[in-house]
Amino acid sequence: MIARLKKRARDGLRRLVATEIYEAVTFSPSLKAAQMQLFMHYQTMVKQAVPLPSVFDTGFRVLSQFDEDGILLFLFAVLGTKSKTFVDIGSGDGITGSNCANLAINFGWHGLFIDGNESSIARGREFYGKHPDTFLYLPRFVCAMVKRENVNRVIRDAGFEGEVDLLSIDIDGNDYWGWDALECIQPRVVMIETHVEFGYRNIIVPYDPEYVYPGRHPDYHGASPVAMVNLARRKGYRLVGANRFGFNTIYVKNEEGADLIPTVSVEAILRHRRNQERFVLFEAIKDWPYVEG
Repeated sequence: MIARLKKRARDGLRRLVATEIYEAVTFSPSLKAAQMQLFMHYQTMVKQAVPLPSVFDTGFRVLSQFDEDGILLFLFAVLGTKSKTFVDIGSGDGITGSNCANLAINFGWHGLFIDGNESSIARGREFYGKHPDTFLYLPRFVCAMVKRENVNRVIRDAGFEGEVDLLSIDIDGNDYWGWDALECIQPRVVMIETHVEFGYRNIIVPYDPEYVYPGRHPDYHGASPVAMVNLARRKGYRLVGANRFGFNTIYVKNEEGADLIPTVSVEAILRHRRNQERFVLFEAIKDWPYVEG
């Protein structure tokens, strides 16, 4: 019993120290200053008409799950910002693994975090309420299971409508259907999860308003990158990149100045060798129902 108690105490101390180190590094003034310097460097490159780096070479992680933070920094340095506003659907606690947290904490953005987990929402609200860069004007937090039937109402009821700079969708299943139904906001940049296991097929799992991951099978959900690109095109967007593993795809609205960021192909975003291993997982569900994108 004593040995177990000692082990728990040691584990708890390690977690506490790890958390303190993580927060000291992630939320340090030097990190904020370094990001701002990089942001302004990209802006200078645009002004001087210097060739810009590929989106695929700009990624790094601060609070995002993978390298999304660096890519978004690059995109908004090049495209500019209008409202510094985001909507994050499927945000978790809005702290770690969020595509919008770095913008809120280190770049002064305001926005909306939506997640279906009450404890995650409570944790995020508490964190931002205490953080020195956000406590005076917190992001909005809403606990809701987002579906195509309610996505517009949830966002409007939270006070968001019209143009926003960034929309992030990661709801593990009905991402495609949520964006398809979304009308109340007009994002300039969209980051949305696709299902790379579907490879280059133009397919979507049929809509199920009651879907909760993992459903019938952990690989039977979502939409292929090809289907998502087709949806984006119909809504007035084009594919410009993805995280390094290719599943968080990024689209830019067709507007003046957006041509500074070139369109990329689905093949380009799926070039990581991990995807060759993921493609084979489709075999187990290849005969299940799909709709075309």
